[in-house]
Amino acid sequence: MRKDVLKKFRETLLEMKGQLLDDIPDRLKHEVESSKDEGRDTYDLASDERDREINMILNDRERTKLMAIEDALLRLGEGSYGICDECGEEIGVGRLKVMPFTRLCVRCQEELEKETRMMKSFDDDRTLRRLPTADTEEESY
Repeated sequence: MRKDVLKKFRETLLEMKGQLLDDIPDRLKHEVESSKDEGRDTYDLASDERDREINMILNDRERTKLMAIEDALLRLGEGSYGICDECGEEIGVGRLKVMPFTRLCVRCQEELEKETRMMKSFDDDRTLRRLPTADTEEESY
């Protein structure tokens, strides 16, 4: 990949990282302000608890995204940025523009998602499958 393109991706990644880090103080301030429960009824408290749970999920997602961005910046420094972890082929610039911290090309990502769906379907089938009961067991009651 050309140096000017790599430089642009570095700038994009650093901007994304900065945005994530800039949002942290606002989230913490909101969390502290919403934790006050004076004069609030049960429904308000339950709603606040649900909001905290959603924020925790978002924070986990953002933490994962931040780690992926850090990893992409390291790969830029090492010279392995833009190379698919699975097949070793170059990841298309279009894909990197959409998701600059990706580690997989479109084809390998599609394969991974296909496998994940198959495994989820398999797990769902196993969970929903019922064990047959013998008629004799039911008659003995």
